[in-house]
Amino acid sequence: MEEESAPAGFELGLAYPDEQELEKAVEQLVEDQVASRIAGRDASLWGPEAEEEASKRLGWVDLHLTSVPLVEQVTSLRDDLRGRGLDRVVLCGMGGSSLAPEVICASAGVPLTVLDSSDPDMVREAIDADLESTVVVVSSKSGGTVETDSQRRAYEHAFEVAGIDPAERIVVVTDPGSPLDVEATEKGYRVFHADPQVGGRYSALTAFGLVPSGLAGADIGALLQEADEIAEDVAADDETNPALVLAALIGVANARGVDKLLLADAGSRNVGFGDWAEQLVAESTGKQGRGVLPVVVAGPHSPNADPSTPDEVVGMIGPMRDDHPVAASGYGFAVDAPLGALFLLWEYATAIVGRMIGIDPFDQPDVESAKQAARDMLGGGSSAPVAAFTDQGVTVYDTSGWLPEDVTTVREAIAALLDELDPERGYVAVQAYLDRYRDPSLAETRDVLATRTGRPTTFGWGPRFLHSTGQYHKGGPATGVYLQITSDPDQDLDVPGRPFTFGQFLLAQAVGDASVLSGRGRPVLRLHLDGSEGARAALREALG
Repeated sequence: MEEESAPAGFELGLAYPDEQELEKAVEQLVEDQVASRIAGRDASLWGPEAEEEASKRLGWVDLHLTSVPLVEQVTSLRDDLRGRGLDRVVLCGMGGSSLAPEVICASAGVPLTVLDSSDPDMVREAIDADLESTVVVVSSKSGGTVETDSQRRAYEHAFEVAGIDPAERIVVVTDPGSPLDVEATEKGYRVFHADPQVGGRYSALTAFGLVPSGLAGADIGALLQEADEIAEDVAADDETNPALVLAALIGVANARGVDKLLLADAGSRNVGFGDWAEQLVAESTGKQGRGVLPVVVAGPHSPNADPSTPDEVVGMIGPMRDDHPVAASGYGFAVDAPLGALFLLWEYATAIVGRMIGIDPFDQPDVESAKQAARDMLGGGSSAPVAAFTDQGVTVYDTSGWLPEDVTTVREAIAALLDELDPERGYVAVQAYLDRYRDPSLAETRDVLATRTGRPTTFGWGPRFLHSTGQYHKGGPATGVYLQITSDPDQDLDVPGRPFTFGQFLLAQAVGDASVLSGRGRPVLRLHLDGSEGARAALREALG
């Protein structure tokens, strides 16, 4: 792996099969002045069809400067809250609103409870834990995210029942003028406005990333400084620009059919960074039948990293080492930097990759389809799915009728789904609509299926992945097979002021997304557990 020139404190090493091809791609990006035009908010870079959306989504390029006033505001509020004994911070948010704060706080070693689910058990557990010392950050760019609105309602109700004024405990982050902004202001909540010129997945250094992280105790001033120290380098039209080099590697590989991007934690100081990069890359690039599919794995020797597949760029997040696995495709990299610098690097690189593969990196045309399908389910506008069969406490659903009629066991159903997998281009997506804090071992399903199939395999907790990789599943190449896992909750929970429960909403999200995927020719298998340990054991056994 060859080390490229990079800013101080920044390591970037690359591997590639054709040096001239990569150099030519970088030279073209320099000649087209792509980096400086992004820094200058030139919305024409991605073509005339993307120009209107891009013109409203480039505010992230100078957040390292424009977000600085937030530091004192957030620090002052944190000190005030802690002075009143409020030192437990809960974040209600989805997608870009939750993933960046989760990485920031985990990397800083400060506690933050992230509530990014509609699972009733997960919501109840978050609310029941030390309500007396809890402050809740409600983050929603549009102000209308149903999951976040439902969580806010549940917390408002819990505070009121406990005799606590919600205005003393709820902090709101949203775009100015959103429905949430209007309602929160009327209720007397503390409101932080985010930059409306920044999309959710590019919002790590806006109020969405900084407010909950700063209240939890992370040094958000240092984070902005880290981004500032690389800002000049990633905006330069220069062949040593690390954003241009990284984007060129991924873009050239994509043109060669290497359209998966493996991201492994290789001793990084930035805990969970791959999960944040996953939503940025997948939602930005997965559309018009094209894209880059991130495959996040635990370490350099996890399945799909070692060995890798010929359609993967193998990326190591962490310091360069001699024992990194060799990419079967020939395309690989290792990158290590402070977290603020990594955020800005990947935002630039992702936007550049979008230009190289010919898509608009700022829209998400297929996210709304799953939301609408969920609303239709809740409103009775679509029929309930019919089960194929039940085996050992697991009910099997086949949305589009692809499952062979002679399949009668969970083991056979999983085998049938994997038989649909293209052995050269395909990938497996596991989608678990469960409490990720209570069922963390379910994430091991990724390694199991990656080993079993020898193909890139992703794992996402529902419904949060719907706000990130869900775009790629529906808009990217039609090469995936999808395993959904749902379950009966221990106890359902009403959404105050709404005609549905959390459990009903969560199931509607799963069923709605499955119907959209099936309508686009993607094979989907849903396994619904009855909530018992026996059903979980049957699932583990069937997975092999």
